[in-house]
Amino acid sequence: MAEHESLEFGKADFVLLDNVSMEEFMGNLKLRFEKGRIYSYIGEVVVSVNPYRAMNIYGRDTVEQYKGRELYERPPHLFAIADAAYKAMKRRNKDTCIVISGESGAGKTEASKYIMQYIAAITNPNQRAEVERVKNMLLKSNCVLEAFGNAKTSRNDNSSRFGKYMDINFDFKGDPIGGHINNYLLEKSRVIFQQAGERSFHSFYQLLRGSPDSLLRSLHVKKDPTAYNYIKVGGQIKSSINDGADLKAVADAMKVIGFTGDEVQTVYKILATILHLGNMTFGVDGDVTLIENPKLVSVIRELLSTKEENVEKALLYRTVATGRDVIEKQHTAQEAGYGRDALAKAMYERLFCWIVGRINDVIEVKNYDARVHGKNTVIGVLDIYGFEIFQNNSFEQFCINYCNEKLQQLFIQLVLKQEQEEYQREGIPWKHIDYFNNQIIVDLVEQQHKGIFSVLDEACMNVGKVTDEVFLQGLNGKLGKHAHFTSRKLSPADKTLEFDRDFRIRHYAGDVMYSVVGFIDKNKDTLFQDFKRLLYNSSNPVLKGMWPEGKLSITEVTKRPLTAATLFKNSMIALVENLACKEPYYVRCIKPNDVKSPLLFEQERCRHQADYPRFLQRYKMISEFTWPNHDLPSDQEAVKRLLQGCGFDHDVAYGKTKVFIRTPRTLFSLEEQRTEMVGRIVLFLQKVWRGTIARMRYRRMRAALVILQAYRRYKVRSYIREVNRRFKNVRSMKDYGRHVKWPTPPKVLRKFEESLRSIYNRWWAWTLIKGLSPEEALRVRAKVACLEALKGHRSDLGLQRAWEGNYLKRDSPDSAASFTLVSSELQRKDKFMRVLFSCNVRKINRFHKSEDRTVLITDRHLYKMDPLKQYKPMKSFPLYNVGHLLFLTAVFITHTQGG
Repeated sequence: MAEHESLEFGKADFVLLDNVSMEEFMGNLKLRFEKGRIYSYIGEVVVSVNPYRAMNIYGRDTVEQYKGRELYERPPHLFAIADAAYKAMKRRNKDTCIVISGESGAGKTEASKYIMQYIAAITNPNQRAEVERVKNMLLKSNCVLEAFGNAKTSRNDNSSRFGKYMDINFDFKGDPIGGHINNYLLEKSRVIFQQAGERSFHSFYQLLRGSPDSLLRSLHVKKDPTAYNYIKVGGQIKSSINDGADLKAVADAMKVIGFTGDEVQTVYKILATILHLGNMTFGVDGDVTLIENPKLVSVIRELLSTKEENVEKALLYRTVATGRDVIEKQHTAQEAGYGRDALAKAMYERLFCWIVGRINDVIEVKNYDARVHGKNTVIGVLDIYGFEIFQNNSFEQFCINYCNEKLQQLFIQLVLKQEQEEYQREGIPWKHIDYFNNQIIVDLVEQQHKGIFSVLDEACMNVGKVTDEVFLQGLNGKLGKHAHFTSRKLSPADKTLEFDRDFRIRHYAGDVMYSVVGFIDKNKDTLFQDFKRLLYNSSNPVLKGMWPEGKLSITEVTKRPLTAATLFKNSMIALVENLACKEPYYVRCIKPNDVKSPLLFEQERCRHQADYPRFLQRYKMISEFTWPNHDLPSDQEAVKRLLQGCGFDHDVAYGKTKVFIRTPRTLFSLEEQRTEMVGRIVLFLQKVWRGTIARMRYRRMRAALVILQAYRRYKVRSYIREVNRRFKNVRSMKDYGRHVKWPTPPKVLRKFEESLRSIYNRWWAWTLIKGLSPEEALRVRAKVACLEALKGHRSDLGLQRAWEGNYLKRDSPDSAASFTLVSSELQRKDKFMRVLFSCNVRKINRFHKSEDRTVLITDRHLYKMDPLKQYKPMKSFPLYNVGHLLFLTAVFITHTQGG
């Protein structure tokens, strides 16, 4: 037994408690924490409480104290469980595994590192160089994986945002000869979005804050993380994390593991590309979607070693194959933004998986022959996310909680069930212990055709637009009678659930409400093939190798890719099968407080207790007797009335100053009711405030409308007065007001102004025409007729010239005398009264030869003359034989005037 610690430190093994109750358990755990004993046992399970401070209990001296000892020979320690697993592997030739569980911030990652540190310290006593190299790479791999897979959250400065299982292979002498890492469900949504007070993955901040200026310039980035949309939330947080020092450690680790210089540079380029993608915005010009900051396209092209036009095309268009035809469909601005974010997430996830694969290539056992080298045994270390309950539980949290159901079921099978079955086989009297059978929850999630994952996959495969609401309807249809599943449609009276959005599962750790928003998109995990081809066609061989599927032709038919849920389910089934064939050891990590204090142990985190004023402050809105303030004799009476009204009186105990809640389920129910009521209170406050704002806005709008109407009337009156002033005396003006400039009308009178101008123009024309003599009126009619005939034939219709008729006298004064003499002779001969028209023309015969001629039209004849022979008449035509005189005249005029 763990008898080496005095009772002042409490019981080292909880099995030794005289009275096994929650109060005794938590009291003993608190005492040990306050005395600096962060490790305890529950049988062979190690309980580890995060100390939130550096402790001098992991040095070489401590390693020697636990090396080769039995589990209970020394005080509880991680080294004891690590040594037990190692001895079982070495002495009994059995594969073993150490399962580390706990909530975020409980110290799981640190525990896994100490276990690996211990195994490295006790192996290879002969200091073989190859074994030392393998050990060093196994330890250094943690540093690299933390940089790219961990992030600061509200609960933990170095929270693992992925699950990790590492197998360490040992030869027959018990020395490590290699290993293999499996990663699970990287939280890639963190790449593009973080909650307030949290950061994206460490790698981004390490790159910006730790890189030399020359590297930043080559990547076209600057040191300030707030300049990049994807990580600016985390860039505003003041943290104790030293990103510059961490980058140097990561770079050294990558060098030790065997990453080449080109590979490291490609990693940096991918991180920079993701940052630039986050700053890319899309706009619309008519029906065309465009990139509003096109300079980023050139930067991304350079970083990805591809063509600029290919980058732009992949971001703005999607190539679709329909049979043999290939069409390009332009994205809307919203679709382009979705594609950009999907690309950023996929690039980071692919980078992370490539890093894990690259580490595996180096550390995996090679050329090992069991017949020559002896049996190869394994110790597995599982560091995976713990069961969590948040206010808004998403697809990722659903997968995480399902993972914990699988692991809890394994724990039950390997520990509790086997222990009870062994007692039964040996015929030892024992008291049966009821435990929650997780298999019903596991089946609820993963069962073929009926499980939640199957319903989700079925919804994703449906043709047409599939929504999260359709998925929830499918769950209601197939799981409506399941005792551990409910939704608002199945329980209409349960107002903690929202219609068409929420469903609840009764897990082993309590009821958890999930929102289906985003389930379909995250399960499909869609990345357009255009992006895969873009990255595959990069001239960078490292980047190209990350996207092998990009070589597929657009018309090549492939199998439907597995969904994210199916991939995760398969990986969990494989993980559990792997763990089940090994001898398990367990480490349970506990978080003592939420403020990361090395001195504070909050028992209510695990005991579900609170003093009355604090309880009321949090839950008083649930009951009409306590909201907004109660008038009962004491806070204790108010808490009693509240819990009685909720129906939880049977599950609580009332102390002098505190209320004690027995089961987590009651606490979860209180939280759900509080969440619902807070929503209603917020809604009421919003309603009142919005009503106030609406009334203020109405009064402002009403005042603005009155002012606007008065101003419009003023502008209309001003315009009419100004028009009246300017055109008041137009009748007495020489040009009847044509020179008068019209005033600019207000917008409302633009149509009116057009009508007013039309009226004025008609009056002006009528005023001019009514004073014409009959001859002038005749000329005007001729001009109008000529205007109609020449419409479309001349650029200058001659409206500004007076009608001459006899143009030869005006245009050829030198030969006018000869022409007058000939025309007088023709007048005596043919008896015509007057000359209607004369001009010089050019005749072009059928052989395309041209000659100068003169045309003379009188009131009786049309004459053709030769201007080179003193206008000698060549031919005459009586007018009654000319059918198209007006057309001919128009043609002659056109030739003469050059129109």
